[in-house]
Amino acid sequence: MKFRPLHDRVVVKRLEGEEKTKGGIIIPDTAKEKPQEGEIVAAGPGARDESGKLVPLDVKAGDRVLFGKWSGTEVKIDGQDLLIMKESDIMGVIA
Repeated sequence: MKFRPLHDRVVVKRLEGEEKTKGGIIIPDTAKEKPQEGEIVAAGPGARDESGKLVPLDVKAGDRVLFGKWSGTEVKIDGQDLLIMKESDIMGVIA
């Protein structure tokens, strides 16, 4: 991918949700909710504070993260459906 996000933005690829419930019921595509878990594909260098000093991001490419249901902007890059969001939209990193 030849896309580099700017400032404190990250590019996230959604991880697919479960096809079945724990009870074994298969969920059709029309009833599935969008997953709120993803993997960071690319991250910007960081934001700048009031004095102009660069504040690096807490996340990096390859991290699995949780984000809000309506977070980010959906884009298609190189045929992949991706999300571009600010680091502040990310709730946490899954260890």
